Amino acid sequence: MRKIKAMISVSVAVSLPFVFLTACKGGGAGARYEYEIQAEYFSEEGRLDGDMKVTVPNNTEGVINEIPFALYGNAFREGADPEPVSELFSSACYYDGVSYGGMEIKEVTGGKSWSVDESGNVLTVSLNKPLYPDESVTLSVQYSLTLAKANHRLGVGEHCVNLSYFYPMLFAEKEGGFYQYTPAQYGEPFVLSCADFKVTLTVPQDTKVACGGKIEQASNGGKTVYRYKAENVRDAAFVLGDFSLASAELDGVQIDYYYFADEAPDQTLKAACDALTTYSGLFGDYAYSRYALAETDLFLSGMEYSGFTALSSLLRKEERAAVVAHETAHQWWYASVGSNQAECAWQDEGLAEYSVALFYEKCPEYGNYRDVVTTSESAYRNYYSVASQLSKEVDTKMSRPLSDYSGDYEYRILSYDKGVVLFDRLRETIGNRRFFSALKDYAEKYAGRVAAEADLIGCFSSQEQLILSFTEGRCVI
Repeated sequence: MRKIKAMISVSVAVSLPFVFLTACKGGGAGARYEYEIQAEYFSEEGRLDGDMKVTVPNNTEGVINEIPFALYGNAFREGADPEPVSELFSSACYYDGVSYGGMEIKEVTGGKSWSVDESGNVLTVSLNKPLYPDESVTLSVQYSLTLAKANHRLGVGEHCVNLSYFYPMLFAEKEGGFYQYTPAQYGEPFVLSCADFKVTLTVPQDTKVACGGKIEQASNGGKTVYRYKAENVRDAAFVLGDFSLASAELDGVQIDYYYFADEAPDQTLKAACDALTTYSGLFGDYAYSRYALAETDLFLSGMEYSGFTALSSLLRKEERAAVVAHETAHQWWYASVGSNQAECAWQDEGLAEYSVALFYEKCPEYGNYRDVVTTSESAYRNYYSVASQLSKEVDTKMSRPLSDYSGDYEYRILSYDKGVVLFDRLRETIGNRRFFSALKDYAEKYAGRVAAEADLIGCFSSQEQLILSFTEGRCVI
Protein backbone atom coordinates (compact mmCIF):
# COMPACT_ATOMS: atom_id res chain seq x y z
CA MET A 1 0.00 0.00 0.00
CA ARG A 2 1.61 3.24 -1.08
CA LYS A 3 -1.01 5.89 -1.60
CA ILE A 4 -4.46 6.98 -0.56
CA LYS A 5 -6.79 6.32 -3.46
CA ALA A 6 -9.65 8.48 -2.22
CA MET A 7 -9.78 11.81 -0.45
CA ILE A 8 -10.50 11.64 3.27
CA SER A 9 -14.15 12.36 3.94
CA VAL A 10 -15.74 13.40 7.22
CA SER A 11 -19.44 12.92 7.89
CA VAL A 12 -21.66 13.21 10.93
CA ALA A 13 -23.78 10.17 10.20
CA VAL A 14 -22.29 6.74 10.74
CA SER A 15 -22.57 4.63 7.60
CA LEU A 16 -21.58 1.04 8.21
CA PRO A 17 -19.43 -0.66 5.56
CA PHE A 18 -20.14 -4.20 4.49
CA VAL A 19 -16.55 -5.35 4.55
CA PHE A 20 -15.31 -8.79 5.53
CA LEU A 21 -12.35 -9.07 7.85
CA THR A 22 -9.81 -11.84 7.46
CA ALA A 23 -6.42 -11.98 9.07
CA CYS A 24 -3.97 -14.19 10.97
CA LYS A 25 -2.85 -15.82 7.78
CA GLY A 26 -0.19 -18.48 7.79
CA GLY A 27 0.08 -22.22 7.74
CA GLY A 28 0.51 -24.49 10.68
CA ALA A 29 -1.91 -22.69 12.98
CA GLY A 30 -4.41 -25.57 12.97
CA ALA A 31 -8.18 -25.41 13.05
CA ARG A 32 -9.62 -22.27 14.59
CA TYR A 33 -11.90 -21.68 17.55
CA GLU A 34 -15.41 -20.68 16.48
CA TYR A 35 -17.50 -18.28 18.56
CA GLU A 36 -21.20 -17.52 18.07
CA ILE A 37 -22.44 -14.95 20.58
CA GLN A 38 -25.92 -13.52 21.09
CA ALA A 39 -25.71 -10.55 23.45
CA GLU A 40 -27.86 -7.64 24.55
CA TYR A 41 -26.72 -4.51 26.37
CA PHE A 42 -29.09 -2.88 28.86
CA SER A 43 -27.90 0.68 29.36
CA GLU A 44 -29.93 1.53 32.45
CA GLU A 45 -28.46 -1.40 34.37
CA GLY A 46 -25.02 -1.29 32.74
CA ARG A 47 -25.47 -4.99 32.05
CA LEU A 48 -24.84 -7.29 29.12
CA ASP A 49 -26.51 -10.70 28.89
CA GLY A 50 -24.86 -13.22 26.62
CA ASP A 51 -25.45 -16.66 25.17
CA MET A 52 -22.30 -18.08 23.62
CA LYS A 53 -21.71 -21.22 21.60
CA VAL A 54 -18.07 -22.07 20.98
CA THR A 55 -16.45 -24.88 19.03
CA VAL A 56 -13.05 -25.92 20.34
CA PRO A 57 -10.67 -28.01 18.20
CA ASN A 58 -7.75 -29.96 19.64
CA ASN A 59 -4.71 -28.84 17.64
CA THR A 60 -2.23 -30.42 20.04
CA GLU A 61 -0.76 -33.91 20.01
CA GLY A 62 -2.20 -34.70 23.42
CA VAL A 63 -5.60 -35.45 24.90
CA ILE A 64 -7.76 -32.65 26.37
CA ASN A 65 -10.14 -33.43 29.24
CA GLU A 66 -10.86 -29.92 30.48
CA ILE A 67 -11.22 -26.58 28.74
CA PRO A 68 -10.54 -23.30 30.61
CA PHE A 69 -12.03 -19.89 29.83
CA ALA A 70 -10.83 -16.51 31.10
CA LEU A 71 -13.54 -14.46 32.82
CA TYR A 72 -12.07 -11.00 32.46
CA GLY A 73 -15.31 -9.39 33.63
CA ASN A 74 -14.55 -10.65 37.13
CA ALA A 75 -11.36 -8.60 37.25
CA PHE A 76 -13.71 -5.76 38.25
CA ARG A 77 -15.56 -7.55 41.05
CA GLU A 78 -15.33 -6.26 44.60
CA GLY A 79 -12.42 -7.89 46.40
CA ALA A 80 -10.53 -8.80 43.20
CA ASP A 81 -6.84 -9.46 43.79
CA PRO A 82 -5.14 -7.72 42.17
CA GLU A 83 -7.48 -4.81 41.60
CA PRO A 84 -7.88 -4.05 37.88
CA VAL A 85 -6.22 -0.64 38.17
CA SER A 86 -3.28 0.45 40.28
CA GLU A 87 -3.65 3.23 42.83
CA LEU A 88 -1.68 5.49 40.50
CA PHE A 89 -4.42 5.44 37.85
CA SER A 90 -7.47 4.75 40.00
CA SER A 91 -8.86 8.29 39.90
CA ALA A 92 -8.41 8.52 36.12
CA CYS A 93 -10.20 5.21 35.64
CA TYR A 94 -13.05 5.61 38.15
CA TYR A 95 -14.60 8.95 37.25
CA ASP A 96 -17.44 8.62 39.77
CA GLY A 97 -15.65 6.85 42.60
CA VAL A 98 -14.54 3.23 42.72
CA SER A 99 -17.06 1.01 40.94
CA TYR A 100 -17.46 -2.73 40.64
CA GLY A 101 -18.73 -5.22 38.09
CA GLY A 102 -18.58 -8.93 37.48
CA MET A 103 -19.42 -11.86 35.23
CA GLU A 104 -21.91 -14.49 36.36
CA ILE A 105 -21.94 -17.86 34.62
CA LYS A 106 -25.54 -19.06 34.59
CA GLU A 107 -25.36 -22.30 32.64
CA VAL A 108 -22.88 -24.39 30.67
CA THR A 109 -23.95 -27.22 28.37
CA GLY A 110 -22.05 -29.65 26.19
CA GLY A 111 -19.71 -30.85 28.93
CA LYS A 112 -19.87 -33.18 31.91
CA SER A 113 -19.52 -30.46 34.55
CA TRP A 114 -18.23 -26.95 35.05
CA SER A 115 -16.86 -24.75 37.82
CA VAL A 116 -15.52 -21.26 38.42
CA ASP A 117 -12.37 -21.12 40.51
CA GLU A 118 -12.24 -19.34 43.85
CA SER A 119 -10.68 -16.25 42.31
CA GLY A 120 -13.56 -15.95 39.86
CA ASN A 121 -11.14 -15.54 36.97
CA VAL A 122 -11.35 -18.97 35.31
CA LEU A 123 -14.27 -21.10 34.16
CA THR A 124 -13.27 -24.75 33.68
CA VAL A 125 -15.46 -27.17 31.74
CA SER A 126 -14.88 -30.91 32.17
CA LEU A 127 -15.68 -32.76 28.96
CA ASN A 128 -17.99 -35.73 28.58
CA LYS A 129 -15.19 -37.70 26.97
CA PRO A 130 -11.52 -37.11 26.11
CA LEU A 131 -10.90 -34.78 23.18
CA TYR A 132 -8.28 -36.36 20.94
CA PRO A 133 -6.07 -34.58 18.39
CA ASP A 134 -7.96 -33.24 15.36
CA GLU A 135 -11.31 -33.67 17.12
CA SER A 136 -13.50 -30.79 18.32
CA VAL A 137 -16.21 -30.17 20.88
CA THR A 138 -18.99 -27.56 21.02
CA LEU A 139 -19.94 -25.93 24.31
CA SER A 140 -22.59 -23.36 25.20
CA VAL A 141 -22.28 -20.76 27.95
CA GLN A 142 -24.98 -18.43 29.23
CA TYR A 143 -23.67 -15.49 31.24
CA SER A 144 -24.47 -12.04 32.56
CA LEU A 145 -21.89 -9.26 32.68
CA THR A 146 -22.25 -6.22 34.93
CA LEU A 147 -19.98 -3.37 33.91
CA ALA A 148 -18.14 -1.11 36.31
CA LYS A 149 -18.37 2.65 35.80
CA ALA A 150 -14.84 2.91 34.53
CA ASN A 151 -12.85 4.52 31.74
CA HIS A 152 -11.31 1.15 31.01
CA ARG A 153 -11.24 -1.32 28.12
CA LEU A 154 -14.25 -3.01 29.73
CA GLY A 155 -16.65 -0.62 31.42
CA VAL A 156 -19.24 2.12 31.21
CA GLY A 157 -17.24 5.25 30.51
CA GLU A 158 -18.27 8.87 30.79
CA HIS A 159 -19.36 9.01 27.14
CA CYS A 160 -18.95 5.51 25.72
CA VAL A 161 -19.28 1.86 26.70
CA ASN A 162 -16.20 -0.28 26.10
CA LEU A 163 -16.79 -3.96 25.43
CA SER A 164 -13.54 -5.86 25.15
CA TYR A 165 -13.06 -9.32 26.67
CA PHE A 166 -16.82 -9.20 27.28
CA TYR A 167 -17.29 -12.94 26.74
CA PRO A 168 -15.72 -16.01 28.38
CA MET A 169 -12.46 -16.25 26.41
CA LEU A 170 -10.74 -19.45 25.43
CA PHE A 171 -7.10 -19.48 26.39
CA ALA A 172 -4.75 -20.35 23.54
CA GLU A 173 -3.84 -24.02 23.57
CA LYS A 174 -0.32 -25.36 23.70
CA GLU A 175 1.19 -28.81 24.01
CA GLY A 176 0.28 -30.12 27.41
CA GLY A 177 -2.51 -27.65 28.12
CA PHE A 178 -3.37 -23.98 27.70
CA TYR A 179 -1.67 -20.59 28.16
CA GLN A 180 -3.64 -19.89 31.32
CA TYR A 181 -3.15 -16.56 33.09
CA THR A 182 -5.17 -14.32 35.38
CA PRO A 183 -5.76 -10.53 35.23
CA ALA A 184 -3.06 -8.00 36.04
CA GLN A 185 -3.09 -4.25 36.63
CA TYR A 186 -1.06 -3.52 33.50
CA GLY A 187 -0.43 -5.19 30.19
CA GLU A 188 -2.61 -7.77 28.46
CA PRO A 189 -2.53 -10.94 30.59
CA PHE A 190 -3.98 -13.23 27.93
CA VAL A 191 -2.59 -15.34 25.12
CA LEU A 192 -5.22 -15.67 22.41
CA SER A 193 -5.46 -17.94 19.39
CA CYS A 194 -7.05 -16.88 16.13
CA ALA A 195 -10.76 -17.60 15.89
CA ASP A 196 -13.87 -17.02 13.80
CA PHE A 197 -16.56 -14.80 15.33
CA LYS A 198 -20.25 -14.23 14.72
CA VAL A 199 -21.73 -11.77 17.20
CA THR A 200 -25.28 -10.45 17.35
CA LEU A 201 -25.32 -7.41 19.63
CA THR A 202 -28.59 -5.73 20.57
CA VAL A 203 -28.36 -2.19 21.95
CA PRO A 204 -30.72 0.73 22.66
CA GLN A 205 -32.23 2.35 19.57
CA ASP A 206 -29.95 5.38 19.20
CA THR A 207 -26.69 3.68 20.20
CA LYS A 208 -23.99 3.40 17.55
CA VAL A 209 -21.41 0.64 17.56
CA ALA A 210 -17.79 0.98 16.49
CA CYS A 211 -15.78 -2.15 15.72
CA GLY A 212 -13.69 -3.90 13.10
CA GLY A 213 -14.95 -6.72 10.92
CA LYS A 214 -18.12 -6.88 8.89
CA ILE A 215 -20.97 -5.12 10.62
CA GLU A 216 -24.62 -4.82 9.62
CA GLN A 217 -27.44 -3.17 11.51
CA ALA A 218 -31.23 -3.35 11.64
CA SER A 219 -34.01 -2.00 13.86
CA ASN A 220 -36.06 -4.44 15.89
CA GLY A 221 -38.76 -3.55 18.41
CA GLY A 222 -37.36 -0.15 19.34
CA LYS A 223 -33.79 -1.47 19.57
CA THR A 224 -30.90 -1.72 17.15
CA VAL A 225 -29.37 -5.09 16.30
CA TYR A 226 -25.80 -5.22 15.03
CA ARG A 227 -24.50 -8.35 13.35
CA TYR A 228 -20.73 -8.67 13.38
CA LYS A 229 -18.66 -11.23 11.53
CA ALA A 230 -14.91 -11.74 11.39
CA GLU A 231 -12.76 -14.71 10.48
CA ASN A 232 -9.30 -15.60 11.69
CA VAL A 233 -8.95 -12.86 14.32
CA ARG A 234 -7.80 -12.95 17.94
CA ASP A 235 -10.69 -11.07 19.55
CA ALA A 236 -13.99 -9.28 19.12
CA ALA A 237 -14.36 -5.83 20.69
CA PHE A 238 -16.94 -3.04 20.46
CA VAL A 239 -17.31 0.56 21.55
CA LEU A 240 -20.84 1.88 22.05
CA GLY A 241 -21.51 5.61 21.80
CA ASP A 242 -22.70 8.52 19.69
CA PHE A 243 -20.11 8.98 16.96
CA SER A 244 -19.35 10.92 13.84
CA LEU A 245 -17.38 9.09 11.16
CA ALA A 246 -14.33 9.96 9.09
CA SER A 247 -13.43 7.51 6.31
CA ALA A 248 -10.80 6.85 3.68
CA GLU A 249 -9.80 4.09 1.30
CA LEU A 250 -6.19 3.04 1.11
CA ASP A 251 -5.27 0.65 -1.68
CA GLY A 252 -8.51 -1.28 -1.28
CA VAL A 253 -8.54 -1.15 2.54
CA GLN A 254 -11.45 0.67 4.16
CA ILE A 255 -10.37 2.88 7.07
CA ASP A 256 -13.03 4.23 9.42
CA TYR A 257 -12.50 6.55 12.37
CA TYR A 258 -15.37 6.90 14.86
CA TYR A 259 -15.02 10.01 17.02
CA PHE A 260 -16.99 12.34 19.28
CA ALA A 261 -14.55 14.92 20.68
CA ASP A 262 -11.51 14.92 18.36
CA GLU A 263 -11.10 18.48 17.06
CA ALA A 264 -9.01 17.31 14.09
CA PRO A 265 -10.41 13.93 12.99
CA ASP A 266 -9.02 14.27 9.49
CA GLN A 267 -5.50 14.45 10.94
CA THR A 268 -6.06 11.37 13.09
CA LEU A 269 -7.38 9.49 10.09
CA LYS A 270 -4.43 10.57 7.97
CA ALA A 271 -2.00 9.35 10.65
CA ALA A 272 -3.70 5.94 10.55
CA CYS A 273 -3.41 5.85 6.75
CA ASP A 274 0.26 6.85 6.85
CA ALA A 275 1.00 4.27 9.55
CA LEU A 276 -0.64 1.49 7.54
CA THR A 277 1.32 2.51 4.44
CA THR A 278 4.60 2.64 6.37
CA TYR A 279 4.23 -0.69 8.12
CA SER A 280 2.95 -2.48 5.03
CA GLY A 281 6.10 -1.43 3.26
CA LEU A 282 8.38 -2.42 6.13
CA PHE A 283 6.77 -5.60 7.47
CA GLY A 284 4.56 -6.94 4.69
CA ASP A 285 1.02 -6.28 3.56
CA TYR A 286 -1.66 -5.32 6.04
CA ALA A 287 -3.67 -8.49 6.47
CA TYR A 288 -7.17 -7.07 6.76
CA SER A 289 -9.72 -5.60 4.38
CA ARG A 290 -10.75 -2.95 6.90
CA TYR A 291 -9.18 -0.97 9.74
CA ALA A 292 -11.35 0.86 12.27
CA LEU A 293 -10.44 3.25 15.07
CA ALA A 294 -12.71 4.63 17.77
CA GLU A 295 -12.28 7.52 20.17
CA THR A 296 -13.53 6.46 23.57
CA ASP A 297 -13.18 6.83 27.34
CA LEU A 298 -9.85 5.28 28.36
CA PHE A 299 -7.41 6.10 31.12
CA LEU A 300 -4.97 4.20 28.89
CA SER A 301 -3.75 6.07 25.82
CA GLY A 302 -4.98 3.34 23.48
CA MET A 303 -5.83 -0.32 23.12
CA GLU A 304 -5.35 -2.72 20.23
CA TYR A 305 -7.67 -5.38 18.83
CA SER A 306 -7.80 -7.31 15.57
CA GLY A 307 -8.50 -4.77 12.84
CA PHE A 308 -9.62 -2.24 15.45
CA THR A 309 -8.02 0.37 17.72
CA ALA A 310 -9.48 2.27 20.68
CA LEU A 311 -8.02 5.75 21.32
CA SER A 312 -8.41 7.74 24.51
CA SER A 313 -10.47 10.92 24.23
CA LEU A 314 -8.03 12.43 26.75
CA LEU A 315 -5.17 12.45 24.25
CA ARG A 316 -3.73 15.85 23.43
CA LYS A 317 -3.59 16.76 19.77
CA GLU A 318 0.19 16.45 19.71
CA GLU A 319 0.05 12.95 21.24
CA ARG A 320 -2.48 11.41 18.90
CA ALA A 321 -0.22 10.49 15.97
CA ALA A 322 2.24 8.60 18.19
CA VAL A 323 -0.54 6.61 19.83
CA VAL A 324 -2.15 5.86 16.46
CA ALA A 325 1.23 4.69 15.15
CA HIS A 326 1.86 2.45 18.18
CA GLU A 327 -1.59 0.86 18.17
CA THR A 328 -1.56 0.43 14.40
CA ALA A 329 1.76 -1.41 14.68
CA HIS A 330 -0.07 -3.93 16.86
CA GLN A 331 -1.97 -5.01 13.76
CA TRP A 332 1.29 -6.80 12.92
CA TRP A 333 2.66 -7.40 16.43
CA TYR A 334 -0.38 -8.91 18.15
CA ALA A 335 -3.29 -9.19 15.73
CA SER A 336 -1.32 -11.04 13.07
CA VAL A 337 1.73 -12.35 14.95
CA GLY A 338 0.67 -13.37 18.44
CA SER A 339 2.99 -13.78 21.41
CA ASN A 340 2.90 -14.55 25.09
CA GLN A 341 2.00 -11.08 26.36
CA ALA A 342 1.69 -12.39 29.90
CA GLU A 343 5.38 -13.40 30.13
CA CYS A 344 7.15 -11.62 27.27
CA ALA A 345 5.35 -8.29 26.94
CA TRP A 346 8.40 -6.72 25.28
CA GLN A 347 7.92 -9.02 22.30
CA ASP A 348 4.92 -7.06 21.05
CA GLU A 349 5.02 -3.84 23.09
CA GLY A 350 8.70 -3.15 22.56
CA LEU A 351 8.40 -3.90 18.87
CA ALA A 352 5.26 -1.78 18.51
CA GLU A 353 6.96 1.13 20.25
CA TYR A 354 10.05 0.80 18.07
CA SER A 355 7.71 0.76 15.08
CA VAL A 356 6.72 4.31 16.08
CA ALA A 357 10.34 5.34 15.58
CA LEU A 358 10.31 3.69 12.15
CA PHE A 359 7.07 5.51 11.36
CA TYR A 360 8.72 8.84 12.20
CA GLU A 361 11.72 7.91 10.09
CA LYS A 362 9.48 7.37 7.05
CA CYS A 363 7.09 10.24 7.89
CA PRO A 364 9.21 12.93 9.61
CA GLU A 365 6.34 15.41 9.61
CA TYR A 366 5.01 13.49 12.65
CA GLY A 367 8.18 13.33 14.74
CA ASN A 368 11.85 12.47 14.93
CA TYR A 369 13.11 8.88 14.78
CA ARG A 370 16.11 9.50 17.04
CA ASP A 371 13.95 11.25 19.64
CA VAL A 372 12.04 8.03 20.26
CA VAL A 373 15.24 6.07 20.80
CA THR A 374 17.04 8.65 22.92
CA THR A 375 13.94 9.23 25.05
CA SER A 376 13.69 5.50 25.71
CA GLU A 377 17.40 5.27 26.52
CA SER A 378 17.13 8.18 28.96
CA ALA A 379 14.03 6.74 30.59
CA TYR A 380 15.74 3.40 31.12
CA ARG A 381 18.93 4.94 32.50
CA ASN A 382 16.98 7.15 34.90
CA TYR A 383 15.03 4.11 36.09
CA TYR A 384 18.23 2.10 36.59
CA SER A 385 19.96 4.94 38.39
CA VAL A 386 17.14 5.33 40.91
CA ALA A 387 16.59 1.57 41.31
CA SER A 388 20.29 0.89 41.92
CA GLN A 389 20.31 3.46 44.71
CA LEU A 390 17.42 1.67 46.37
CA SER A 391 18.76 -1.84 45.95
CA LYS A 392 22.18 -3.41 45.46
CA GLU A 393 20.78 -5.74 42.81
CA VAL A 394 18.41 -4.41 40.14
CA ASP A 395 16.43 -6.97 38.18
CA THR A 396 16.21 -5.72 34.59
CA LYS A 397 15.01 -8.94 32.98
CA MET A 398 12.50 -8.29 30.21
CA SER A 399 11.10 -11.83 29.98
CA ARG A 400 9.03 -12.17 33.13
CA PRO A 401 5.40 -12.66 34.17
CA LEU A 402 3.36 -9.49 34.54
CA SER A 403 2.99 -10.28 38.24
CA ASP A 404 6.77 -9.91 38.68
CA TYR A 405 6.79 -6.20 37.88
CA SER A 406 6.78 -3.85 40.84
CA GLY A 407 4.29 -1.54 39.16
CA ASP A 408 3.21 0.37 36.05
CA TYR A 409 6.47 2.30 35.87
CA GLU A 410 8.76 -0.73 35.83
CA TYR A 411 6.47 -2.48 33.36
CA ARG A 412 6.63 0.48 31.00
CA ILE A 413 10.40 0.88 31.26
CA LEU A 414 11.32 -2.78 30.72
CA SER A 415 8.66 -3.74 28.17
CA TYR A 416 8.49 -0.57 26.05
CA ASP A 417 11.59 1.56 26.55
CA LYS A 418 14.16 -1.20 26.93
CA GLY A 419 12.47 -2.94 23.99
CA VAL A 420 13.04 0.13 21.83
CA VAL A 421 16.71 0.16 22.76
CA LEU A 422 17.02 -3.56 22.05
CA PHE A 423 15.61 -3.31 18.53
CA ASP A 424 17.66 -0.22 17.78
CA ARG A 425 20.85 -2.01 18.88
CA LEU A 426 19.91 -4.95 16.68
CA ARG A 427 19.49 -2.67 13.71
CA GLU A 428 22.80 -0.92 14.33
CA THR A 429 24.59 -4.26 14.68
CA ILE A 430 23.32 -6.07 11.58
CA GLY A 431 22.37 -3.18 9.31
CA ASN A 432 19.11 -2.16 7.67
CA ARG A 433 18.91 -4.87 5.03
CA ARG A 434 19.27 -7.80 7.44
CA PHE A 435 17.20 -6.13 10.15
CA PHE A 436 14.14 -5.48 8.01
CA SER A 437 14.52 -8.83 6.26
CA ALA A 438 14.35 -10.51 9.68
CA LEU A 439 11.22 -8.56 10.68
CA LYS A 440 9.48 -9.45 7.42
CA ASP A 441 10.44 -13.07 7.95
CA TYR A 442 9.03 -12.97 11.49
CA ALA A 443 5.79 -11.34 10.28
CA GLU A 444 5.29 -13.86 7.48
CA LYS A 445 6.39 -17.05 9.23
CA TYR A 446 4.34 -16.56 12.41
CA ALA A 447 1.21 -14.88 11.08
CA GLY A 448 -1.78 -16.56 12.69
CA ARG A 449 0.31 -18.22 15.38
CA VAL A 450 1.54 -17.55 18.88
CA ALA A 451 5.25 -16.90 18.42
CA ALA A 452 7.55 -17.82 21.27
CA GLU A 453 10.46 -15.64 22.31
CA ALA A 454 12.75 -18.21 20.67
CA ASP A 455 10.87 -17.80 17.39
CA LEU A 456 11.63 -14.09 17.25
CA ILE A 457 15.24 -14.70 18.25
CA GLY A 458 15.49 -17.33 15.52
CA CYS A 459 14.69 -14.72 12.88
CA PHE A 460 17.78 -12.81 14.10
CA SER A 461 19.73 -16.06 14.39
CA SER A 462 23.21 -14.53 14.47
CA GLN A 463 22.25 -12.14 17.27
CA GLU A 464 20.90 -14.54 19.87
CA GLN A 465 23.41 -13.52 22.52
CA LEU A 466 22.76 -9.82 22.00
CA ILE A 467 19.00 -10.31 22.44
CA LEU A 468 19.41 -12.57 25.46
CA SER A 469 21.75 -10.07 27.11
CA PHE A 470 18.81 -7.65 27.08
CA THR A 471 16.01 -10.05 27.97
CA GLU A 472 18.02 -11.75 30.75
CA GLY A 473 19.12 -8.43 32.22
CA ARG A 474 22.85 -8.80 31.56
CA CYS A 475 23.52 -5.89 29.22
CA VAL A 476 24.63 -2.40 30.24
CA ILE A 477 22.84 0.47 28.54
